[in-house]
Amino acid sequence: MGPRVSTSILAERLTGMIGPRASVARGVLDQHGQSESHYRNLPPDIVVFPETTQEVAEIVKLCASAGMPIVPFGAGTSLEGNAASVAGGVCFDFARMNKVLSVHDSDMDVVVQPGITRKQLNAELRNTGLFFPIDPGADASIGGMASTRASGTMAVRYGTMKDNVMALEVVLADGRVIRTAKRARKSAAGYDLTRMFVGAEGTLGVITEITLKVHPVPQAISAAVCSFDTLHNAVDTAISVIQSAIPVARIELLDDVMMRGINAYAKLGYREAPTLFFEFHGSESSVAEQAEAAQAIAADHGGHGFAWAKAAEDRSRLWHARDNTLYAGLGLRPGARAVITDVCVPISRLAECLTETRRDADEHGFTAPIVGHVGDGNFHMLILIDPTKPEEAEGAKALQAHMVARAIAMDGTCTGEHGIGLGKIDYLTDELGEAVDVMRSIKAALDPNGLMNPGKIFASGAKA
Repeated sequence: MGPRVSTSILAERLTGMIGPRASVARGVLDQHGQSESHYRNLPPDIVVFPETTQEVAEIVKLCASAGMPIVPFGAGTSLEGNAASVAGGVCFDFARMNKVLSVHDSDMDVVVQPGITRKQLNAELRNTGLFFPIDPGADASIGGMASTRASGTMAVRYGTMKDNVMALEVVLADGRVIRTAKRARKSAAGYDLTRMFVGAEGTLGVITEITLKVHPVPQAISAAVCSFDTLHNAVDTAISVIQSAIPVARIELLDDVMMRGINAYAKLGYREAPTLFFEFHGSESSVAEQAEAAQAIAADHGGHGFAWAKAAEDRSRLWHARDNTLYAGLGLRPGARAVITDVCVPISRLAECLTETRRDADEHGFTAPIVGHVGDGNFHMLILIDPTKPEEAEGAKALQAHMVARAIAMDGTCTGEHGIGLGKIDYLTDELGEAVDVMRSIKAALDPNGLMNPGKIFASGAKA
């Protein structure tokens, strides 16, 4: 690779290749430098809108010859600055690569392009009797969800992206196109390259096709909500439900601070106390049995007002409250920005980790609502800060550091589903030690010039 080519020269070459789908307009660049995260705007130098894998490969080759960083971009919903262009370069917006390429009903899998969002995918599947269950809350792109190894509210029943991605088509840093697997449900053939690229955040290659497992739409669905006097009781209920082998589809925790925000934001009247939201999938009889068993466990742990939502409209209203936690949380401090962070611990340590984190936030004087996918030990905290006060940003950073150190000490992880991005780089070695050197070796082998989404996962390529 020679010296980095100027932006104007590369933009001219890209325009010759894909016409107006290469943009250097300031508004377009700024739009692609921001996300739902609290990080400052870090725009690319050029944005391209490819339509085919072949176009992606040709543009990657051009970027490689020009020494230009390559940053994939989905729906802009990431929370750790995963798609920020820290070294400038070319941003690949996959909005035009948003098709369902094939649906294999009998095999219960689909092949999609990376730009399709989870809601768009489920709309396409509506008449097949199948659905894609991974629900991180935001209407994220499937490519972005694969790249960050996302999960969400139904992971306790259906697994995470890691469990539901069967195969990938990937464009490597030199423009080669590879497929990581076939559509077989299992394989013992060679290294598991699919798992390697899922969660790599675009640092090893650009994902251009994803083969996904999809699942039968359940015959019956029921939801319920129940509040508790303490976080500990709520978490103990969730753990008991899981350990009792009740196949709950969702079990979500909102603490008292978040419930206060939900009530104010959505004009609801929930008890402002730690609250569990449940959902059960299956046949009519099995759903009723699951819900009754969960209700009995909740009662044993001091649960209050176990309320059912069986009709689709009632369930939608219940989950609408859960899905709007970001905006409900921000409403607790108008004008604030949210430093959103997550950790995941073994479920046996979850109550301890949650209560200590809640106490730590309160002692530091932060308004910091908590929401958790407690069925698998994962929870999030929204630390609300005044963006004009640097001392609050520093305080939030310290609070996050305490939260992460606590999780790692409990044999947990610094991120359950957001990815490392920019925000968790400092903690990766604390968690994985010398294994990080192996990751660096893989990165060096596949991306020797460091052009693939630089500055993510490992500290490098910061823009001056």
